[in-house]
Amino acid sequence: MSSRRAFITLIGGAAAWPLAARAQQRGRMRRIGVLMNLASDDAEGQARLAAFHQGLQQLGWTVGGNMQIDYRFGEGDAERYRRSASELVALAPDVLVTTGAPAVEALQRTTRTVPIVFVTVTDPVGGGLVASLARPGGNTTGFTLSEYGVSGKWLELLKQIAPNVTRAAVLRDPVAVGIGQFAAIQAVAPSLQVELSPIDARDVAEIERAVTAFAKQPNGGLIVTASAFTIIHRVLIITLAAKHELPAVYPYRFFVAGGGLISYGPDPRDQFRLAAGYVDRILKGEKPADLPVQDPTRFVTARNMKTAKALGLEVPSTLLARADEVIE
Repeated sequence: MSSRRAFITLIGGAAAWPLAARAQQRGRMRRIGVLMNLASDDAEGQARLAAFHQGLQQLGWTVGGNMQIDYRFGEGDAERYRRSASELVALAPDVLVTTGAPAVEALQRTTRTVPIVFVTVTDPVGGGLVASLARPGGNTTGFTLSEYGVSGKWLELLKQIAPNVTRAAVLRDPVAVGIGQFAAIQAVAPSLQVELSPIDARDVAEIERAVTAFAKQPNGGLIVTASAFTIIHRVLIITLAAKHELPAVYPYRFFVAGGGLISYGPDPRDQFRLAAGYVDRILKGEKPADLPVQDPTRFVTARNMKTAKALGLEVPSTLLARADEVIE
């Protein structure tokens, strides 16, 4: 072989090597661990995972092809989160995906090296999950649920759809996020002339007792804040509101689809689709510390006209006009 031909062969091989290496890297099976805060058979949880899978597929990832996903379901239980976090990290995933602050905390206690992408977390900076929204630092980034101030909108909606309400029970998770949401509602209560009664959601029996006792007095309404507990027990909560004829505001549209009166909040399924984008970027070499935590850009309002009719409420035309979804 002439020296010129050898040189061309060498250069050609050198040029082809990075392409082959990149093809091999793309072909390597990647492993994702997913820790959900709902039960495995929860319809809303399944819809969120479907949105996540759709987002991954659009980016060229296929389960069973170039990606494997391991699932665990915390069901709002601290011990389940701890155990599930240990199990997932032991599987040596490339990226972890989770939802809700308690699940993030459990994963962070288990690993400070495996990248974590979260969704539906309120105040990740105040909760100590990231250093800042712009520069999260560490191994964690993701998508926030909303600012606390959005919670005040729930009371405003309650007064608009049920003007006679002068008392509102606020069903909250008795942790920092639930207290923060209540504080935001409390900030607007005086201007709306509504007296608030917090109900700490610790167990089903306590919710039933507290809501039943609250409903004995007239002109009451209910605000359901965003938490894993309220989502898991949404059927009970919606049933209690109907039984005691309490107009109620919820954080997500799927409460309204299940018979709730009115809702306002971001769409968690959108966040799961966006999370797929962050997973893709991390698998391609970017670091969570450099990916900014993103706030939701779209909030969805939904109204259930059948429920409004059952409560004897006439929904103002202004509310109907602003609704993203009206369920007849």
